[in-house]
Amino acid sequence: MAVYTQLGAEALADLIAAFGVGELRSAKGIAEGVSNSNWLIDTAGRDGEGARFILTMYEARVDLADLPFFLGLLDHLAARGCPVPATIHDREGKSFRFVGEKAVALIEFLPGVSVSEPTPAQARAVGEALARMHLAARDFPGQRANAMGLAQWRAFAEACGRDGFAAIDPDLAGLVERELAELERDWPRDLPRSVIHADLFPDNVLMLGDRVSGLIDFYFACVDITAYDMAVTHAAWCFDASGKRFDPAISAALLAGYEGVRPLSDAERAALPILARGAAMRFLMTRAYDWLNTPAGALVTRKDPLAFARRLRFYADPANSDIFGT
Repeated sequence: MAVYTQLGAEALADLIAAFGVGELRSAKGIAEGVSNSNWLIDTAGRDGEGARFILTMYEARVDLADLPFFLGLLDHLAARGCPVPATIHDREGKSFRFVGEKAVALIEFLPGVSVSEPTPAQARAVGEALARMHLAARDFPGQRANAMGLAQWRAFAEACGRDGFAAIDPDLAGLVERELAELERDWPRDLPRSVIHADLFPDNVLMLGDRVSGLIDFYFACVDITAYDMAVTHAAWCFDASGKRFDPAISAALLAGYEGVRPLSDAERAALPILARGAAMRFLMTRAYDWLNTPAGALVTRKDPLAFARRLRFYADPANSDIFGT
């Protein structure tokens, strides 16, 4: 989330009116993240008692042709009891509208907070919620390839270049070249696939105590290796923000929560070490690219690429493969 595009008060009021959710009371830009422009919206509500929503404007990284997949997936999962925000359709029944050439969507606001230091009980709940999401999406008809998959990691690496990596850290180019070559050689090709979230970081999970109250920000969702989604979530939840400290209790709880709902096959479990290396590479690449290319003046906080370089080194160390029970 971020604010790359500014909208004036009158434009926002007209836009919210088109969704029929009551008169606009306030709109506040949200700075976290790097992909879209987002606002926290408060309205009078249809009944006059007040309502809250998230307004998203899709920026350059989102293909407009993918919006029916993203927004349809939210409605599909919400209808099956998953804690995800449903899309607010406008007065014409559309799930998104246009402001100029950019699409905008309004979704439900879900209560809860994102945790920065999760407990094992919270990690277990996240694993359970992720597994339930995978099962609930089995009959979702949409198809979308992973636009941030293996081929794109190579493209990001080439866009950053050795000089760009050197500007971040002198050892980064060597790590990326070595790991990309091994991932391209050894990436699994025959594991079960499904709709995956692909970005389930703590700031994309809302919690009330030990209960997951919301899974949000599905704008990287796609059809890919199901166990890769667990690897992404593992990389996101099981380290401190710097990537320097791994928490084995969080790891064990996350995996136990997931397998309590959807047990991993032997092949999926055996693949988790390389899937986790891929997960770390994916976020290392996008963070490095954003570090070097975020526009000046954007209301967005750049994220440290080295936090995922450290995770990548951890997962690449054979001594650590037993964290997945392999």
